[in-house]
Amino acid sequence: MAEKIKCLIIGSGPAGYTAAIYAARADMKPVMYTGMQMGGQLTTTTEVDNFPGYPNGTDGTAMMEDLKNQAERFGTEVRFGMVTKVDFSKEEGGIHKVVVDETTELEAETVIISTGATAKYLGLESEQRLIGGGVSACATCDGFFYKGQDVVVVGAGDTAAEEATYLANICNKVTMLVRKDYMRASKAMQHRVSKTANIEVLFNTEIDEVLGANVVEGVRAVNNQSGEKTDIPVTGVFIAIGHTPNTQLFKGVLDMDETGYLLTKGKSTKTNLPGVFAAGDVQDKEYRQAVTAAGTGCMAALDAERYLGALE
Repeated sequence: MAEKIKCLIIGSGPAGYTAAIYAARADMKPVMYTGMQMGGQLTTTTEVDNFPGYPNGTDGTAMMEDLKNQAERFGTEVRFGMVTKVDFSKEEGGIHKVVVDETTELEAETVIISTGATAKYLGLESEQRLIGGGVSACATCDGFFYKGQDVVVVGAGDTAAEEATYLANICNKVTMLVRKDYMRASKAMQHRVSKTANIEVLFNTEIDEVLGANVVEGVRAVNNQSGEKTDIPVTGVFIAIGHTPNTQLFKGVLDMDETGYLLTKGKSTKTNLPGVFAAGDVQDKEYRQAVTAAGTGCMAALDAERYLGALE
């Protein structure tokens, strides 16, 4: 017998936990499956300084624990597990079938998807070891901690150019490492980079190794044409080579853009299927902030509550 659930939340993080808080307070008895990374991307961040309500900043993992505790206080059932299969109904008021960990069957009246996105990294051992110790995938999240310091940005697209110009306002010097002999960024963004005095762009250059035992002390850059290696002393390394939305499970089921982000209708969190909603980075490739994710989590719970109300 499949377990029957009024509101199923797939994925944790600011969007999922905020949706859970609102859904629980609306007596929708939400059940959340956290996924393998309980708390989402923020658990890879040591300090969070830009989320409202924490005047002295907080630790990313501690903040997610706060949100989880708040959701549970109102009756959310938080379960550790991975949704492995979905069979969503196309009918208004239809039941959505979900399988967790390939064995547990659920039937949900509403589903809120908050599976987030995963930042792309270079895959170097030294880079992975120093994530949270100077290696970051979000300049607007972590740039403040490198005020007046020298940093590196890896990437050649609009995101990399935007992060570099953002950091240039805070940091002493920004060095951009571009793998090819040209930037993929729009002409407007390239002009912004070239007009910023404290940004240096190194073409045909990649990171060979991130230097430092416990925190970033520099990078060993390699020219992929000549093979020449150079040590660049920096305290921060920002990887800006894109994100992958965690939507593999919903391919061919829900509408998404060419890069895999779920499409929502207008200013709502409604997907193309009735009773299925999307919140957070899984549908937002523009802002990707904890506070905006939390906002859409609230919206998703309200949309789900109204959907159920209209069926009565």
